[in-house]
Amino acid sequence: MKFRKQYQNFLRFIGTYVLYMLSQTLCKTLRIYSTGSDSIKSLLTEKKKFVLAFWHGTMVIPWFAHRDLNLLAIISKSKDGDLLAKILRKWNYTVVRGSSSTGGNVALQIMIDHAKHECPVAITPDGPLGPNFKMKAGAVITAKKSEVPLVLVGVGCKSKRKLHSWDNFEVPFPFSKVQLVYSEPILIDKNLSYDETSKMILQCEEKLNELQKKAQEFSD
Repeated sequence: MKFRKQYQNFLRFIGTYVLYMLSQTLCKTLRIYSTGSDSIKSLLTEKKKFVLAFWHGTMVIPWFAHRDLNLLAIISKSKDGDLLAKILRKWNYTVVRGSSSTGGNVALQIMIDHAKHECPVAITPDGPLGPNFKMKAGAVITAKKSEVPLVLVGVGCKSKRKLHSWDNFEVPFPFSKVQLVYSEPILIDKNLSYDETSKMILQCEEKLNELQKKAQEFSD
C-alpha cells in the first residue's frame, strides 16, 4: 500500500510537471496585445492593491499574462483545482483554496485581507462550476470590503479550441493572436446595501461580458 501511494504521488508529480511545461511553452508562443492596460499599470506603479477578474473559461491566458505581478489566486478545492494550484504556484502566485461551495467563507476573508494589506487578488468570478459568464459575489465583495478597485479583463483569442465543459474552456493554439481588454478601475462603495451590491454585481457582469466581446472582436 505504501509503495502504491508513493507511485501514485510520483505519477501526479510527473503529470503536473509535464502539464506545466506544456502550458509554459504554449503560452510563450502567443502574441499577446492589450487595450486599457494603463489602468492596471498605474495601480502597480502607485503600489495600490486591486482585484482582477476574468471569466473561468478564458483563464489560461490571463493567469499566464499576469504571472509576474505577485497576485493571490483563489482556486477551488476540486481535483482540477489541485492541478491548477500547482501550476499557479510555479507562476509565482500565492494560492488560496476555496470556492462558493467548500471553504468559501474562509477563502473570501483571506482574499479581503490580502487585497487590503498584502497584494492584489485575481479571481474567476463564475467559477468553479458556473453558470458560464454569470458573476458570483466574490470579486465585488472582496473589492467592496477591502476598499480597493475592481479591474475586469476580457480575453480574446483568434485561434483556439473550445472544450465541451460548462465554461466552454478555451485552449489557445500555438502562436495565436490574443487580446486583453481592461476596464477602468471600478470603485465600490463599502456602504452599499445588500440590494445595491447585488445590482453592482450585475453591472460588473454586464461590463465583463462587454469587454469579452470587444476582446474577441479585436483578436479576430
